[in-house]
Amino acid sequence: MRVDLFDFDLPQERIALRPARPRDSARLLLVQGRNVSDHQVLDLPGLLRAGDVLVFNDTKVIPAQLEGRRGEASIGATLHKREGPREWQAFLRNSKRARVGDTIDFGECVHASVVDKAEDGSALLHFHGDEPVELLLERAGRMPLPPYIASKRPADAEDRADYQTMFAREEGAVAAPTAALHFTPELLEALDERGIGRETLTLHVGAGTFLPVKADDTSEHKMHAEWGRIDAATAARLNAARASGGRLIAVGTTSLRLLESAAGDDGTIHPFEGDTAIFITPGYRFKAIDGLVTNFHLPRSTLFMLVSALMGLDVMKTAYAHAVEAGYRFYSYGDASLLLPRPAE
Repeated sequence: MRVDLFDFDLPQERIALRPARPRDSARLLLVQGRNVSDHQVLDLPGLLRAGDVLVFNDTKVIPAQLEGRRGEASIGATLHKREGPREWQAFLRNSKRARVGDTIDFGECVHASVVDKAEDGSALLHFHGDEPVELLLERAGRMPLPPYIASKRPADAEDRADYQTMFAREEGAVAAPTAALHFTPELLEALDERGIGRETLTLHVGAGTFLPVKADDTSEHKMHAEWGRIDAATAARLNAARASGGRLIAVGTTSLRLLESAAGDDGTIHPFEGDTAIFITPGYRFKAIDGLVTNFHLPRSTLFMLVSALMGLDVMKTAYAHAVEAGYRFYSYGDASLLLPRPAE
């Protein structure tokens, strides 16, 4: 499909630079079938049914943004995928000044060598020393805010907490599964009382999620791989919930992509551990999920293509136009939507 079909107008003032406080006070746009209605995230228990299961991503964001030097050259690095105990793939800024074999000094006694480089300017970095890389990043790294926030303000101490979900447990993401940022203990308690279940999986979100689609046609775009895991017990519980009539509602496109990667053609979710580079565009047949909680996405992005595949491009363009007109806040720190492809019964 032509990428320009997924374009839409978004005023810059609709981009949220800080999250709603409290988190669950954010607005929620319900898109059910072709119908659109306005709510708050706090209303979610009443919008779902007893027996439904929310599926969260328990990945934890690491301070993966580094600023360093090679000689007189300034080099920026955004880690996006672990390749070994001390090796990370990274997108480099000013990458032409860092050659294979060079060492980059990131300060705080943190050094890394360039092991390999790709045509897109990314590189494989090997971190020196014996300390775990996570400890090195805690010393020298910053939270990797999305470009549309980082271009407007620097990351600060508040982002250390704000850009982390309450489910964060497995370190390795360089971007938050932002739909889950809206959840609080109080909201989970209300969901429990309603009889709505929850499960967790792990997908370490990479910085590739923010890369623009530069191709003119979706068939020419290459997704960056991300590592994920669904254990056997979780897969069994998810299959049982669906078999008993419950709906599986992915919280975030990251959860959705991993569930779809793990599902067979009959919709059965299998245990999964490894990389996925699934790219979902209109025409895709969803196998594992019945709905999605997600934030509002960038024009021409792979994530807007995904929600358009789930709901229909015309439906999502109408929903986004409503959200812009109604003053919803967009992107990672913005408001949420609940997307249910089937009309209300």
